[in-house]
Amino acid sequence: MLTGCVRISREIAVLHSVSGVPAHYMRPMKMVSFFSGLVPVEQRHMQTVLVVEDETMVRMPIAEFLRDCGYNVLEAGDASEAIAAMEAAEQVNLVFSDVRMPGKMDGFGLAEWFEAHYPAVPVLLTSGYNGGRKLPLPARTGSRFIPKPYSQTQVARHIADLLAA
Repeated sequence: MLTGCVRISREIAVLHSVSGVPAHYMRPMKMVSFFSGLVPVEQRHMQTVLVVEDETMVRMPIAEFLRDCGYNVLEAGDASEAIAAMEAAEQVNLVFSDVRMPGKMDGFGLAEWFEAHYPAVPVLLTSGYNGGRKLPLPARTGSRFIPKPYSQTQVARHIADLLAA
């Protein structure tokens, strides 16, 4: 027996199939009902998150998930793009950045840049590897760092917590 979900626009269709029998549609479930508990109502569609990740196949799903959660999302492939996006944007409320990125500045450097230029904007770092470097002081508590692999739900909850603080 095969059971699966197919995402169609903003709905999930549940499919069931038995070997040799075509899959049949069971019922739609609104994705909003799942995501709605992750972001407080008063924050939806008001907060902007800048997602900085050089791997497109990692950046796109988390950016889309955050959009589904109600955030405005800007995307950047490295620190220089993130800085340019920040300077061009009307407002960014939080930065979610990978640590390892190409270019002159990694995620640690980007966090330091934000601390110096936009101290009110929290930076949430993520990495599967830190190269033996100590995390910047705010991240040492664990509240501003998520190790990879992470779940999208973990990221959304950390972001909501940081924006509510």
